[in-house]
Amino acid sequence: MTTDTTDEDSRYEAVCSRDARFDGEFFFAVTTTGIYCRPSCPAVTPKRRNVRFFRTAAAAQGSGFRACRRCRPDAVPGSAAWNARADVVGRAMRLIADGVVDREGVAGLAGRLGYSARQVQRQLNAEVGAGPIALARAQRAHTARILLQTTDMQAAEIAFAAGFASVRQFNGTVREVYALTPTALRQARPARHTAAGTAAGVPLRLSYRGPYDTGRVFDYLAARAIAGAEEITGTRGRRVYRRTLRLPHGPAVAEVEEAAPGRGGDWLECRLHLTALRDLTTGTQRVRRLFDLDADPYAVAERLAADPAMGALARARPGLRAPGAADPHELAVRAVLGQQVSVAAGRRLGVALVAAHGEPLAAPSGGLTHLFPDADTLAGASLEAVGMPRARRETLRGLARALAVGEVLLDPGADRDGAEKDLLALRGIGPWTAGYIRMRALGDPDVLLEGDVAVRAGAARAGVPLEDAEGWRPWRTYAMHLLWSAG
Repeated sequence: MTTDTTDEDSRYEAVCSRDARFDGEFFFAVTTTGIYCRPSCPAVTPKRRNVRFFRTAAAAQGSGFRACRRCRPDAVPGSAAWNARADVVGRAMRLIADGVVDREGVAGLAGRLGYSARQVQRQLNAEVGAGPIALARAQRAHTARILLQTTDMQAAEIAFAAGFASVRQFNGTVREVYALTPTALRQARPARHTAAGTAAGVPLRLSYRGPYDTGRVFDYLAARAIAGAEEITGTRGRRVYRRTLRLPHGPAVAEVEEAAPGRGGDWLECRLHLTALRDLTTGTQRVRRLFDLDADPYAVAERLAADPAMGALARARPGLRAPGAADPHELAVRAVLGQQVSVAAGRRLGVALVAAHGEPLAAPSGGLTHLFPDADTLAGASLEAVGMPRARRETLRGLARALAVGEVLLDPGADRDGAEKDLLALRGIGPWTAGYIRMRALGDPDVLLEGDVAVRAGAARAGVPLEDAEGWRPWRTYAMHLLWSAG
């Protein structure tokens, strides 16, 4: 809970104006009703003296508040702060969102961060008002609600698929968070939901804040889609991006629909076809990172507007996003494939790599036939069938070996400075490749590849002095996308 009175007054103003820009950045709870909400909740605004503020839904739940059934605060986009921050709290929040606590426990989380479990607990409690177990519990409750309201699975199956240790724990958590039994929560599903078998996939609405330039994001992904592992179907405005995912408990297929102009709503329609439903949380987060759904376009636009030339570019591109990666190891390999060649040439190399070394799906799904090859496979492969120069093949194998044995860490909680340094120590990987991997695989919003030819061309065409780039922090990645567009 925040303690700064001025800050709380500003937050209360956001609640009074039902400002959706702050959804996911903080939550407010009403002491007289015992309910917590998102700032844009359409309900009658409570009196200031009855309101408390929290950084996370888990903190509100830990203080005894239950989720509002009207605004569904558990479905908001995540805070952009966790992507921008490079400290232990930001890294921990990214790892928890990826499901690390469910898979490896608090000890596993602490080990990845290089801290003791006690230190991680203390820092998270101080910063966000909840420890790792509480944060993971809130996430499990959200996953359980999705499965209850979108599938016809038995409650016991849902309990374990969502990551609960027992049905009793599942029942108790659902009652505490939603003030409903699992059966009642299922019956309260929104009218748009019709329960279906899991073979049809799990339907999701992936929320975002502010405007979202869906068309340009789909253009970006379409230009780089690797046949066999990715495909784009449909026509512009109604496209569907489909790809295979390598998740902790088995392969999956993700489908994301382009939001047609004028459709309304602040979400992307997604469907996940999972081998193991335990991977729902992880799969969802990886799609969110790929589509940069937790970005804060208002903060980006405000910072870039301070530079007249860059501000003009930003105003011409409302809803700008910086696509990340669904699989950081895959993205790192693709970055090496794309060194010193065009986007189209890098894509052709990727297609050849997947055809030669990808793992075939048990059953093809449309044009999707393979998982992108993993680091273990590539570390020992000759790669001659891919059609690259010998030096590039050696670089790719060296990167794969480093990823396979953990010499280079690219998980969501990796130390970005350390990862870039480790990448630069590998033979054949220079500043452009390491920076590109840092930007997309690690989701760093503050990367500027000043030596990139297209960046320099865009800056020259738009009259943007690159010497002013320090003023664009911490959103230089978005500035770079604007310059790429301008060039």
